[in-house]
Amino acid sequence: MTILHDHPTSDTGALAALIRDALIDQSYPERVEVCIHTVDAETIRRHNREAFGKDHPTDVVSFPVEDLLPGVAPTVDPGGPPLVLGDVFIAPEVVVERAAQHGYDADAEMALMAVHGVLHLMGYDHVEDDEAETMEAIETRILAKHGMGRR
Repeated sequence: MTILHDHPTSDTGALAALIRDALIDQSYPERVEVCIHTVDAETIRRHNREAFGKDHPTDVVSFPVEDLLPGVAPTVDPGGPPLVLGDVFIAPEVVVERAAQHGYDADAEMALMAVHGVLHLMGYDHVEDDEAETMEAIETRILAKHGMGRR
């Protein structure tokens, strides 16, 4: 499993462990690549506007490479290249600001955004209530394995 991070920090290992657990939780093969980008509010605002037509900063956006079905782990040829899931962009300043507004722990919120973004790469969404409940249950389970919770 390869997790690329463009701005390694002291918490990179913790985020990688969370993402690894999310992939394992969903029975993804070992040969998977995910790229995590930490960006400023203006950069994520631009991504949000260009991709989704929403002209405001957000905490996380994901850009999957494949159109995957949630809950269905893809197969990877053991002799071939790894499966590239896509890119997750997280804006730490937005995450920290929103965490403060809602009384959440900023580190737990960053962890949640990493897991949330990777679940989007795996085909999960939260447009419908049942989809949101499924995603939240997975997120809660992964965070709990690391002694974290959102609320």
